Amino acid sequence: MSRYEYGLDSEAITALDVHTHVEIDGCGHKSLDDELITASEKYFKSGQERTPSLETMAEHYRERNMAAIVFTVDASSATGHPVNSVEEIAEGAARHNDVLIPFGSVDPWQGKTAIKRVRTLVDDYGIKGFKFHPSLQGFEPNNRDFYPLYETLAECGVPALFHTGQTGIGAGLPGGHGIKLRYSDPMLLDDVAADFPELTIIMAHPSVPWQDAAISSASHKPNVHIDLSGWSPKYFPPQLVQAANSFLRHKVLFGSDFPVIQPDRWMRDFDKLDIKDEVRPLIFKDNALRVLGLGD
Repeated sequence: MSRYEYGLDSEAITALDVHTHVEIDGCGHKSLDDELITASEKYFKSGQERTPSLETMAEHYRERNMAAIVFTVDASSATGHPVNSVEEIAEGAARHNDVLIPFGSVDPWQGKTAIKRVRTLVDDYGIKGFKFHPSLQGFEPNNRDFYPLYETLAECGVPALFHTGQTGIGAGLPGGHGIKLRYSDPMLLDDVAADFPELTIIMAHPSVPWQDAAISSASHKPNVHIDLSGWSPKYFPPQLVQAANSFLRHKVLFGSDFPVIQPDRWMRDFDKLDIKDEVRPLIFKDNALRVLGLGD
């Protein structure tokens, strides 16, 4: 076991991608079943390898002089599909700590077991945050049954990254594979942000169809941020671009959703947006460094 410690040179990197998925472990176990992976590939039309190894991801970002937060999602209770190894992600990130930062994931339905696992992953493996996907994990984030979990995250001083809005997982399958979009309404997270002001929350993705709600929460709650992953910037809702360029300039973070959206494509499309020169470095890395406790 290797406990992760930051090794990245924050001055040298050009960007920090806060949203990348590790979808396979060393035993070949995938984070989703084949039906969901196939549907997701069809939805995103990425044409890229869907399950690159952690080593491949590290080299990918090292070649681009970028760093990346890496994670999986533990949705075992809702899907019946066991999670790929979070510990392996942490150990791999420790080997590549110049470019990779590990986030963990726990199944919120596991109650006290999930809480104990959070502490183990933080204390023994150096996990720096946690990823949740309410729609895939099948839970309403503002249900008070999950509040002890948030209390633990706050006590550990690590941020929580929540999927919001539309998801490509299950898209096009009968009934969306049983995945319910309403669990990813940002207003459910606004309740959590109000009740846990000490917990840093990142709302992942343009929150279609609730973009205005995400902007409202991020502008109202100091502990709420937005990452820009999961959509090519050319499809960003105009109100999100306007907010990122002005009153949310310190609350918005670069994220790609690798491997389904590649950072090269994201950057090319982002360059075409009318974003002020002084705002770009805030979005690319400065805001993320501050959220992680590595910047001012």
